[in-house]
Amino acid sequence: MGSHQESTRDDSPDHLPTPATEAGREGLDALLADPGRAVIALDFDGTLAPIVADPDRARAHPDAVPALAALAPKVAAVAVITGRPAEVAVHHGGFAGVPGLDHLVVLGHYGAERWDAATGTLTAPDPHPGVAAVRAELPGLLERSGAGEGTWIEEKGHAVAVHTRRAPDPRAAFDALRAPLTDLASRNGLIVEPGRMVLELRPPGMDKGAALREYVRELDAASVLYAGDDLGDLPAFDAVDTLRTRNTPGLLVCSGSDEVPDLSKRADLVVDGPEGVVGLLRALAAHLA
Repeated sequence: MGSHQESTRDDSPDHLPTPATEAGREGLDALLADPGRAVIALDFDGTLAPIVADPDRARAHPDAVPALAALAPKVAAVAVITGRPAEVAVHHGGFAGVPGLDHLVVLGHYGAERWDAATGTLTAPDPHPGVAAVRAELPGLLERSGAGEGTWIEEKGHAVAVHTRRAPDPRAAFDALRAPLTDLASRNGLIVEPGRMVLELRPPGMDKGAALREYVRELDAASVLYAGDDLGDLPAFDAVDTLRTRNTPGLLVCSGSDEVPDLSKRADLVVDGPEGVVGLLRALAAHLA
């Protein structure tokens, strides 16, 4: 894809930034021309919610839910696609019981779980047996690795994540753990998904690209916008690129981060973190009024 650029700053509430690529401009034009067949898909952490040291304390940007509630009735659907359990994302996002969010779904665990705002129902498969085995071995592995100080384990139900952001040297701890965690995962039929100072051990075949493709197909969407901030969002970017080759225009948005240049280089539009994402959602809602 071509080079990206951040939009010229304009604080007016209805300002829509111009994507830096032709494909991105075509995606935005298609969304605006036929919003009733558009899917707006968003990552949660780092995109709708600021990154924090303790993921349990992550909450959606205070203006995110109002922006989503203003936009959701005007498009086919809004999908939050996250590696978190769906119910956790619903709680941390404050998505339940919000007027205007009937068209919102949360696809948790990379699409393995689904929560529908219209009904409040959650569907989820049984956990992969390898997750329990990995969970049992992880504490000993972290202790033996010498990278245990400041690292901690996040339970995610269908996956387990090891965070290094609190370590004295987060990058060194991340690099030291990558190989042993990859070996542990492979011995138990799992894979390792690296992120921003986090290594997640989860079943194969679960990724945001597969979740996005399936949801777009389910709705027979005519256009799609995807916004993310981390390496785990690259499969969703790939999915949008594939959809473009099949005549479904798309817009790729990076919730700006210096930690993940691979994503920002791929994006049609780079915005300033969750605040920028919220601004984009508000602008879309204003243009579709």
